[in-house]
Amino acid sequence: MGFLEILKAIFLGIVEGVTEWLPISSTGHMILVDDIIKLNMSDPFIEMFLYVIQLGAILAVVYIYWHKLVPFSFKDKKIMIRKNTVILWSKIAVACIPGILAYLLLDSLFDTYFMNSITVSAMLILYGILFIVIENYNKKRQPEVLKLSQLTYKKALQIGAFQALSIVPGTSRSGVTILGGMILGTSRTVAAEFTFFMAVPVMFGISFLKLIKFGFAFTGWEVVILLVGMISAFITSILAIKFLMTYIKKHDFKIFGWYRIVLGVIVLLYFFITGN
Repeated sequence: MGFLEILKAIFLGIVEGVTEWLPISSTGHMILVDDIIKLNMSDPFIEMFLYVIQLGAILAVVYIYWHKLVPFSFKDKKIMIRKNTVILWSKIAVACIPGILAYLLLDSLFDTYFMNSITVSAMLILYGILFIVIENYNKKRQPEVLKLSQLTYKKALQIGAFQALSIVPGTSRSGVTILGGMILGTSRTVAAEFTFFMAVPVMFGISFLKLIKFGFAFTGWEVVILLVGMISAFITSILAIKFLMTYIKKHDFKIFGWYRIVLGVIVLLYFFITGN
């Protein structure tokens, strides 16, 4: 039984690592996986686990983009402050404001009334269609923002407003933020990277709040399961992020739009047939 639970934790970590960064909705996948593969743990622990394994995914971003995210450099035994990195973090902070406000004010409401298969399916399909429409529209124009340094505070705040929409289950934090960046005139690469960077403080904060809500009185077995899930999410996230950044250099996001539409229909049919 113990080995089986570890395999489940590894699989859930893989799902989190892939779906958190590809714009295909981690919630849409987790709602299916959690119904099929249930951890033999308490409900409060499972709820916390599904959020806190995101820390593994976030650490993958920090690992890959360490040179862009750390505002300090060491030269001649002196600590130097990278001005451009400090400016980047200030833009990230501005962009996070709408999402933080939405989470604090509306998270319980949306979890209570909208965490269901119909809402998740509708959002999967809606944003899948939007990805296809926006990519077709962007064929007729060139992006205005080709580098992160060209991103203004105004655009950062506007992208943050899109991230706030991810409070609706099935939307996909990465998906809606990338979509928002593209609508506002950023390149796919800038939209994706800024999305990853915005997720660092937001997901750290959410995971910390979930930990506080659950409490820190873990059993030894719970610690093992949590660490296995986080490590699995970390390794998978590194692969997923590198794949996405390579893929979008030559391709658009339409394949993910079609995938979301298909997944939305599958989620709806699955829960309609099973009656859950």
